[in-house]
Amino acid sequence: MILKLMLLSWLTHLASSASTKGDNYVQEACNVTQYRDLCIHSLSSFSNTAKRSPSKWARAGVSVTLSESKRAAQYLLDLKKNRQMRGRDRIALSDCMECFQDAIDNLHKSLGVLRELNGAAFSAQMSDVKTWMSAVLTDVDTCLDGFDDGRGNQTSLLRNRVLKVSYITSNALALVSKLANSSMQSQSTDP
Repeated sequence: MILKLMLLSWLTHLASSASTKGDNYVQEACNVTQYRDLCIHSLSSFSNTAKRSPSKWARAGVSVTLSESKRAAQYLLDLKKNRQMRGRDRIALSDCMECFQDAIDNLHKSLGVLRELNGAAFSAQMSDVKTWMSAVLTDVDTCLDGFDDGRGNQTSLLRNRVLKVSYITSNALALVSKLANSSMQSQSTDP
């Protein structure tokens, strides 16, 4: 009986320290982001697989951004189908949908490159990914610009959805930049 209790205690300790280590990994990765709490919340499930790998964290950040962008695009489509926006806001909604399609395309390209990183072409690949991720931020900002004068509950909900994508994108871009910088530093210190 005592042996079972000791074993149970030891397993509980291992599980809690593994969880703490996972929490530490995501917190460490998210230190470079502007929206740290959102980063930790949205990427915590990647902790035990990404650990201290800047490449895996960058992929995770872009992947989460892609998923969130797709959800936002579906929300925009639903708004359009349900004809819940009128007048100028309806035109802005159509423009916003185009921006999100462009953003999703750029996120797919970014994720594809991050999955196929090549040492010889690394700098060019990272330059492309950073350009595409910056374009995603521009697309999201452009979407929001169309609703500057918009008031009402629907517009407010839309703005909140789009802002969340903007924050998650900013975090992903920071993780991509961290990958680019960490690999450049390791290359410059190699003999």
